[in-house]
Formats: sequence, C-alpha cells, structure tokens
Amino acid sequence: MKNVALAAMASTVGASLSSCANAVKKINVEEKTKMPNLIYVFPDQFRRQSLGFLNEDPVITPNLNKFASESLVLTDCVSCYPLCSPYRAMLLTGKYPAQNKVLTNCHSRRYKFHNELQKSDRCISDVLHDNDYSLGYIGKWHLESPLPEKNTYGEYTWTPPDRRHGFDYWCSYGSTGHHFHTHYYINSKSEKDVTEISEWSPKFETDVATNYIKNTNGKYRKPNQPFALFLAYNPPHPNYKEVPEKYVKMYDGKNYKDLLVRPNLDPKGETSEKAKGWVKNYFAAVTGIDDQFGRILNCLKEQGLDKNTIVIFTSDHGDMMGSHNLRSKNVWYEESMGVPFIIRWPGHIKPGKDDLLINTPDIMPTLLAMMGLKNKIPKDVQGKDLAGAFLGKKINRPDSSFYFLIKEGKPDSGRRGLRTHRYTFVISKSKKKNKIFLYDNKKDPYQLENIADSKPELVKKLTEKLYKKLTEINDPWVKNS
Repeated sequence: MKNVALAAMASTVGASLSSCANAVKKINVEEKTKMPNLIYVFPDQFRRQSLGFLNEDPVITPNLNKFASESLVLTDCVSCYPLCSPYRAMLLTGKYPAQNKVLTNCHSRRYKFHNELQKSDRCISDVLHDNDYSLGYIGKWHLESPLPEKNTYGEYTWTPPDRRHGFDYWCSYGSTGHHFHTHYYINSKSEKDVTEISEWSPKFETDVATNYIKNTNGKYRKPNQPFALFLAYNPPHPNYKEVPEKYVKMYDGKNYKDLLVRPNLDPKGETSEKAKGWVKNYFAAVTGIDDQFGRILNCLKEQGLDKNTIVIFTSDHGDMMGSHNLRSKNVWYEESMGVPFIIRWPGHIKPGKDDLLINTPDIMPTLLAMMGLKNKIPKDVQGKDLAGAFLGKKINRPDSSFYFLIKEGKPDSGRRGLRTHRYTFVISKSKKKNKIFLYDNKKDPYQLENIADSKPELVKKLTEKLYKKLTEINDPWVKNS
C-alpha cells in the first residue's frame, strides 16, 4: 500500500510539474507574440520630395498619403551618405563608414579593399535573430564585393548563408539595373542555385513579402514568434525605362513642364534636358512602389497583424532628377540626401510630424530599444538610441545629421558635412584648397546660392561643430585635414 501511495503521489507531482511547464511555455509564447513585429520597406533612390502629401513633386501616392496620416513623419530625415551600399551598411551595423569598412558602393574593383559588410560585425538582424525573431530579407542587398574578374557592381553576386547575418529567409540579389528580368537567390545554399523572374521586381517581391506575412503552413517563418522583414525594392532607381505601362498611363496628359516643377533645374543644362525624358517614368515607378506598399499594408490588416507591427517606409537616398543639372545621388543637395521616413506603430507612436534629425546609424539602436532590446545593443554601435523621440518622451535631440562622401580604400578622403535644421554645410577636401559649401535652407529651400564666402563667422562655427562631431565618431578625415 505504501508503494502504491508513493506512486500515486509521484504521479500527482509529475502531473503538476508538467502542467506548470506547459503554463510557463504558454506564457513564453504569449510574451514572444507580444513583442512587436517589424517591416522595414526601403525602395532605392526614392526621394523625400516624391511623397504626394508633401505637395512638392506632382506624384500619385494615395497609399503613402493615407499611411502618413496614421503615422509619424520625419520631415527632415536625410541619408547621411546618400549611396546604396554605405546606407545599407550603416543601417544594419549602427556604425559609420570608417568603422564598418563600407566606404563606397560595393564593386569588384573594390574587392581588394574588403569594401563590403564584414562578417564579424553584429547587425540589427543578428540581435533580433538571437532574441527569437524570425528574420526575412527580400530584394536588393548590395553588400558583397564581387570578385575582381567579374567587373561589376554585383550582378549575380551570391551571399553565402554564413554572411546573411541572421536572416533565415532570404530572397535577394546583389545589385542589378534590370527591373523586368531579375535573378534571386532564394534560400540558396549554392551560388548556382539562382531563380530568374520575368516580371516587375517590386510586384514579385511584394508577392513574396505578403506570403511571408501570411506564412501559410509555417513555410516562411516560425509560427508564434515575432518577425522582422526588410524589403528592399530597386525602383525607382534606374533603369527608368523599366516600369509597368499601367503606372506610366497614370501620368498621361502631363509633359515635363508639368512634372519637373522644382526651380533649381538648369533650363540649359545637359542633365536637366535628359531629365525631361526620365521624369515621367521615375514618377510612374514611385506610384508603382506606392501601389505595392499598399498591398503590404492590406495584407497586415487582413492577417490581424497591423496593430502589433512597426512599419517603416524610407529610402537609402534620393534622386537629383535634373536639379542643379545633376542626376542620381551622392551629393549634399536635398533631392539627393532627403529621404522619406514614415513610421507607424498603433498605440505607441502618435501620428503627426517631427523634424527629428536622425543619422542613418541611429536607426539600428533606436529600433532595438523600441522593440524592447535596449540592453542588447552591441557595445561598438556608434548610432544613438532615439527611441524616446518616437515614443513621446523628452530626450536630448540631435542638432544635426552628417553628410559623407568617401573614395574607395581611403577612409580619410572626400567630403564631410552637416545638415542642421536650417543649414547645409559641406567641406570638400582638395590638395590645393578645400571647397566650402553653405546653404540657408530656410531662406533658400532650393539651395540656389552658396553663401559660404559671405558668412565667415558661421562657416567657422559650423567647421568647429563638424570637426568635434567627426572626432566623436573617430573619423580619420579629421586627422588628415
């Protein structure tokens, strides 16, 4: 009888322990599902002026307009190095170019400089992955230096699994100038495992993204775990010609005079002339991105995930589109540096507008802190945690954002500058004499007049501020000036 009683007692205790374990397991699952999801959408070369609700470019962006009304819009957000690879490296690592070693765009001729995302760097995705997040990356990566013999910016450049920094779902490519026929490495374990897709890349990538969000039968990510999805569309980046006709038709009846409305276009400039032929398709691609982004938002709502998901729409840099007789990016003008930054997190981030000056490396620690992982921010991160500014708290707000341009293999070279709420200030290093640029963005929003020569005291003050801030981030440019 005694043995029977003991066995019964053991069975009862075992059942209680099992019940407790299941309860703890259930609590852990519930805690994980309460952690916010993240969707970070960043098309390439989408300038801030091409947000319809800002009434600058005459673009059609109904989904972004509605999204902005539900979100916090950063009116003064800039890409502090307006170039594809450096932006991506700063975003992921929270470190500036001299420290993360991505000094300029990844290209085969820069292979010898190891100009690529370092395997040893601990990225935002590594931190999230190690804290029970499922991670997805879709679209343009552009953070691997192709082998020298390829002579390319990244066509068919494969990123091995051990260099994907925690992203467990991978549907990506290095870089491409094609939007209607794009290749993808989809969870590939071999460089030969490549998938060719013949449709507009943002449409295909949105199909993949919505499938990732739905996660039918757990095909794309682990159920009952929070997720973070980074979606990197290539358009409206050139090739400008490659955009679906249905979006171009939405601008029927508009000529370049109706579309190129910025007064800083040079009417006699060669590049400004070319922009007349590009602008309709550029704006059509902007509208196409807006359409695909709308699908992401609808999918989140349909799946009941919109309330607990931080959604960000931004870009790596803008596009000059003929302003100042320039094309593309990599200059200090607002059309190049100015990027969208719209963030929505219902119940946590109050909709409205904010002129917060956020540096690109600040995004990584800010998001980690916002997602409850402040104590997991790597010690070598240089960006500042600005989560409080988004969550309605009083913080020491930055008074400027950086501007960088660096030559391959020479971290102490190029230009450095500051973008404050009022001024854009840049020093361009030269063997003979440094060139200085200063614009009063309040009085001269189109940056038509360089006032550096007429404001020596202001130049001195901003120079001192620039050198101080560069010293704080250990930028070698300071020592070689």
